[in-house]
Amino acid sequence: MSNCQLYLISPLDVGGTFPERLARALDAGPVAAFQFRVKGIDEHEAVRLAAPLQAICATREVAFIVNDSISLAKRIGADGVHLGQDDGTVEEARQRLGREAQIGVTCHDSRHLAMEAGEAGADYVAFGAFFPTTTKEVKHQAGTDLLEWWQAIMEIPCVAIGGITPDNCAPLVAAGADFIAVSGAVWNGDEAEAVRAFAKVLAAA
Repeated sequence: MSNCQLYLISPLDVGGTFPERLARALDAGPVAAFQFRVKGIDEHEAVRLAAPLQAICATREVAFIVNDSISLAKRIGADGVHLGQDDGTVEEARQRLGREAQIGVTCHDSRHLAMEAGEAGADYVAFGAFFPTTTKEVKHQAGTDLLEWWQAIMEIPCVAIGGITPDNCAPLVAAGADFIAVSGAVWNGDEAEAVRAFAKVLAAA
């Protein structure tokens, strides 16, 4: 039995009917965390869009993680922040968000970046992309050996990201991913159906 859990990442458009879609997805199966990922809008607008989504996550005890912005995470009292390689340091995030905050770091396909993040006190590291993805341009291709290596030496959880679907995620779970992060596979179709499909694979793995 694997303990791998689902980590949902928002589409870039989280307005309109998206709150209802998020509620449907979270009610369809176990989800550990939701990442609020918006681009090119000001913080005031981001706060407005985040509020209903944060409430939906809170009532379902799903961690609400802000992508990229330490200041937005602090402003809305998010459960944590996910940092790209250019979004500030783990130390800075820890200082501003406190000991309880979940701080994740994108490490692409790099063992070096992952070790650095772990030593800096990150709560999890994210590796990817494992598969081609339409969500963002893939510059880094990660292999399952990376997950196996990390599990063998580190206690800190790792997240697998990038083009993951219910059909291709089993090898990542088997290799030791603690979380699989998914976006397009859920939001590009029926979100409830997709979460149920992921839950089935994770339960069987």
